[in-house]
Amino acid sequence: MPRFISRIDPAVERIWRENRSMTVRSIVVYRHWIRRFVEYCRSRRLDIHSQLTLAGVRTFARWYSRKHQVQAQRTFWMARSAMSTWALALKTLGETLPEWSEPTAPPPRHSPLLTEFAQHLHEVRGNLPRTIHKKIQDIQGFIASIGPRRRPQDVRLDDIDAYLVRCRKRYARVTAAGIGSSIRSFMRFLLATGRTKMDLAPLVTAPVVRRAERPHRAMPWEDVQRILTSIDRSTVSGRRDYALLLMMSVYGMGAGEVIHLTVDDVDWRAQTLHVVRPKTGAEFSLPLLPVVARALSSYLRDGRPAHAQTRHVFLRRRAPFKGFNEAGAIRGILHRRARQAGVTAPFMGTHVLRHTHACRQMDLGASPKVIGDILGHRDPDSTSAYLRVPTERLREMALAVPR
Repeated sequence: MPRFISRIDPAVERIWRENRSMTVRSIVVYRHWIRRFVEYCRSRRLDIHSQLTLAGVRTFARWYSRKHQVQAQRTFWMARSAMSTWALALKTLGETLPEWSEPTAPPPRHSPLLTEFAQHLHEVRGNLPRTIHKKIQDIQGFIASIGPRRRPQDVRLDDIDAYLVRCRKRYARVTAAGIGSSIRSFMRFLLATGRTKMDLAPLVTAPVVRRAERPHRAMPWEDVQRILTSIDRSTVSGRRDYALLLMMSVYGMGAGEVIHLTVDDVDWRAQTLHVVRPKTGAEFSLPLLPVVARALSSYLRDGRPAHAQTRHVFLRRRAPFKGFNEAGAIRGILHRRARQAGVTAPFMGTHVLRHTHACRQMDLGASPKVIGDILGHRDPDSTSAYLRVPTERLREMALAVPR
């Protein structure tokens, strides 16, 4: 039996403390669950080493809930938290354990036509993987609507119109417009590959979404300062949230940029940050400002788990200490910190700090080119949506009216 597997070795608790993830109370609770798990394995003559997986813990939770007549789902949650944290500490100490999670199923294979369409979008159109994935999903829905007896290359214009009318009744205008754009791309692909002789793309009528038809929503800069000031930086989560929201406010970063930021992207000697825009793939460098450097170093030194298995800068607070995988988690942090600061707004999304940063830079007199470079825009027109001049500034620029 492996060295640490049958008991809670002091080295395991040292790893837990260094990861700054658990209170003394949590350690006591985890000890109880680990002891129950070990006793369960021994009573049934199971190998503890092989059972320390998500599937093994799920089986243990079902057995424990039946024996003690307790809620099965709650038992599984508590046992899973304790066992996953234990397994992570054991791996950090050098133990070889089976994979915690079951291998994920491979992604579904597309039809040969859609596979060729995806390759066309990548090689000819230069679309990013997430854009290709979205367009493939749109076309799958469209092909399903015309029925299995008809080939996609035999589609008629009235089929497209009828499908987009149904989409408009079901989805928002922006979503329906995106589906129409995907169908146009698909029609161009069919024409380019010789599968159809008629170009239907110009005839596809979808809802019109004008560029920057609604000003981006921003909050007063004073509210951003209130949110940042209210964060308690003496706690581990406070150091993380302060550094994360500060970078989004100072640099205008979106959720995707802070999620994908790694330790290797921070050049302390050159005092720069390497940033990649997930939407466009654009790469650029930003100066590592002193206030950001102090907040980031404080989090990395006293807040980030010391034995994390990932290079991402901002991590979740629970084992296995992975990076965030969606913008919803960042939005939750912003909502929680805004609520603590007493800041309310009907548009508290992750991009609100990006919009606020752009408006703040404009108020300070920065040129649109500089603002676009900071935001990572490749097209100058993308910056124009942020540059809605406030009414008070228009008053200052008003010309005298001749009498």
